Amino acid sequence: MGQIKAVLCGYYGKGNGGDEALLASLLQMLPESVTPLVLSGNPAQTRKRYTVQSGDRMSALRVLKAMRHSDVFIWGGGSLIQDATSARSPLYYSGLMGLAQQLGLKTIAWAQGVGPLKRPLTRWLARQSFTSCTAVSVRDQGSAAILGNWQIPFTLAPDPVWALDSLPVKGLWDLPAPRVAVTLRSHSSLTPIRLGNLTRALVDFQKATGTCILLVPFQASQDLRIAESISSQLTGPHQIFLLEDPRELKGLFRGVEMAIGMRYHSLIMAAAQECRCFALSYDPKVSNLMSELNLPGWDLAQLPDDPNIISQTWLEHYVNGNPLTGDQVQSLVDRALMHQELLREFVSKLI
Repeated sequence: MGQIKAVLCGYYGKGNGGDEALLASLLQMLPESVTPLVLSGNPAQTRKRYTVQSGDRMSALRVLKAMRHSDVFIWGGGSLIQDATSARSPLYYSGLMGLAQQLGLKTIAWAQGVGPLKRPLTRWLARQSFTSCTAVSVRDQGSAAILGNWQIPFTLAPDPVWALDSLPVKGLWDLPAPRVAVTLRSHSSLTPIRLGNLTRALVDFQKATGTCILLVPFQASQDLRIAESISSQLTGPHQIFLLEDPRELKGLFRGVEMAIGMRYHSLIMAAAQECRCFALSYDPKVSNLMSELNLPGWDLAQLPDDPNIISQTWLEHYVNGNPLTGDQVQSLVDRALMHQELLREFVSKLI
């Protein structure tokens, strides 16, 4: 077949560091025989950042044209097929998958995090979409269980971001050490009272440890306001890092002793750089990651009301907690590359 043209579809170009990390991982893992076109919320930015072709994800004409000139549709990765927030996400992505299949493209559901699916319609759409895929890979046991119940073949491997290359961050090493990174996001479970308690706990934690606090918004539209609110209360050294390149986001954690995170991919990036991690879960995917990696943390709904308990718990983990070992990280990286192997095997059958 020669050079293969592939449309890449995900929550790309929307300013979310985790989804950008998935795109960067996918582009890193694509065989050289594949020419990608990325459907993006910001095509110009995507073209510039990754030097790839890109089109507007919301332009029906652009999407249709891209599919008609392509051989493969890659649907990945992350929590695209879930209706916890609304039914729009699974309807959009299932609709694109259905269109690609009607046009005769080979389809891959890649590194998926499936669910929650609470509505009968979205469950039915998801099952139909995955059933018709040529190949499927998932990133967690919960997703594997759903597809297993639907009797859909799949490959299970850790999130591809474990294997994402990292880049150094300018100015990071000029900041005083030790450093602790904090990644909070806007969510209904992070109420003003809980944010206030976390902020007071962080102020006390910093005074006790003398650490430099790095506030890391993964999605500026949701996270920056929270980072600025915390920054205004801290009395010790601190800095807000707004990083657009996901490889730099991952590289940031190389210079960090401990990470306190809500963001799923912030915890993966930090653990991959052998940081101590403390999770604040707002979503089943974070809770599942805590279980799989044996990470300490709280579900935000069960966050202690006393800031002193929070800060003392963080202090205990900072002093006595253990990061993943190098061997553990390498094992996760090696298994994450199974997503790359799936792509290679798929493409080899087309050439």
